[in-house]
This record gives sequence, structure tokens and C-alpha cells, in this order.
Amino acid sequence: MTILKATVVRGCKLLFLALLAAAVLYPVCLTVTNSFMSEDEIGRHYEALEGGETTVREHAAVRFIPERVTFEQFGEALLRRPTFLLLFWNSVNLTVPIMAGQAMLGTLAGYAFAKLAFPGRDKLFFVYLLTMLMPFQVTLVPNYLVAEKLDLLNSYGAIIWPGVFASFGVFLMRQFMDGIPDDYMEAAKIDGAGHLHMFLHIALPLAKPGIAALLLLAFADNWNMVEQPLLFLTEPLRQPLSVYLAHIAEGARGVAFAASVLYMTPMVLLFLYGEEDLVEGIQMSGIKG
Repeated sequence: MTILKATVVRGCKLLFLALLAAAVLYPVCLTVTNSFMSEDEIGRHYEALEGGETTVREHAAVRFIPERVTFEQFGEALLRRPTFLLLFWNSVNLTVPIMAGQAMLGTLAGYAFAKLAFPGRDKLFFVYLLTMLMPFQVTLVPNYLVAEKLDLLNSYGAIIWPGVFASFGVFLMRQFMDGIPDDYMEAAKIDGAGHLHMFLHIALPLAKPGIAALLLLAFADNWNMVEQPLLFLTEPLRQPLSVYLAHIAEGARGVAFAASVLYMTPMVLLFLYGEEDLVEGIQMSGIKG
């Protein structure tokens, strides 16, 4: 009886997880399959979304399998709409420096908070934790005022510098560095090694999973940024692709599906390639979900 009860409970959990996964994957699969449909086919299926008196259907006819597979939408987005590629590289130019800066600053500050004993260390780290608890919108106005004083408005620096000094990278790497045994450091000190040597040859190699997790999370966070570009970048052609996707669907839903697939491809590939490092980094940092 106990075995039967455990089996039923396990089956219910698996069913719940399967339904949850299906709900999450449904819009992703719909976007991917619809990106291979022609504009006419998409128009027939989703004409109910147009509204107005000419609507002949009350509901959109959602279809997963295209009647005819075509790459026309991808050619439209990549070749005949230069704005897409321009803003795609704008996203790259914003995201990559923030990732690199968070990794460099996070590892250095994380080592200092975890392995160096200096006055006010715990209090200063507590301040970092407080900044993480604040909603993002709270810091937008102060960041805007600082960027205005430094003459950084309408430049990437207004977004990159606050992103580099975000507190999450320091917090994650401090948690990871704190898990490195102090015995390694003590042995290195006995051999005459300084903190720079211990950081470069002991802490940094052992922290590779944590750095990989930080890079992946920083990419996901900044690749999808919307509020910062809308506030700090007044020129539309300097904004990232995450802002442009809201307007690309105007009159061309097929191109919107294809552009969405192209936009999410780098993130999907990075997470598939670095899934093990991400899981290991989060587990070893001691962060509980």
C-alpha cells in the first residue's frame, strides 16, 4: 500500500511538471513553427486579431504545422530590413561589456568579501544585499540623474556602467568564493603566496563554474533589457533589439515570428551549451531556489 501511494504521488508530481513544462513551451513552439509560415497563411490564421468590421472569425486559428515551409520571413528580417541587424548588434554591444564587467568586478569583489578580513566587511556586504532587494524602478531615477550630470545620456555608457556595477554579480561570486576551503589559502600563505597569487592561481580556477553561471545570468538579464534603453537612449537606431521587437509586428506578423526566433536563438544556445555550468555554479554558490 505504501509503495502504491508513493507511486501515485510521484505520478501526480510528474503530471504537474509535464503540464507546467507544456504551458511554458507552448508559446515558444508556436513562435518557432509559425516563423516558417508564409505571410498569407499567418494572415488567414490570425485575421481575428485584426479587429474591426471585416473580421470573419471570432477566434484566431492557432496552427503549429505550416501548410508550406518557407524561409521568406527570415530573409525579410535579415536582408530586407537592415534595422533588424543594426539593432541586433546594438544588443550585442550593450550586453557583452556588461557581462565582462560583471565577471571581472564580481570575482575581485567576491574574493575580497569572502577571503579578506577588513573593517566593515560584513556591513558593506549587507549594503550590497539591500540594493538587491530594491525594485529596479527605484534606481532608475538616480541613475538618470547621475548620467545627466556625467553627460552620458543617449550613450551606451549610461547603461553599461550601472550594469557593470550591479550588486548581483558581487553577491553570487562572494557566495561561491566563500565555499572554497580556507585550507587552500593557508597552505599557499605558508609557501609565501600573496593574495594576488592566491586569487589568480587558486580562487579563479576553482570559481570557473560560478563565473559561467554569472555570465549566463547576466546575458539573460541584459539581453532582454527594455526600461534602460527607453529611458537613456533617445535615438531609436541606438536602441537594442529588445525594444524594436515591439514594433516589428506592425503589418508583418510573419516577420515578427522570424525576428523573435532569431532574437531568442543566442540565449537558447548559450543556456543549452552552459546548462551544466549554470546548475553547478548555482549549487556550489549555496543559493537556494
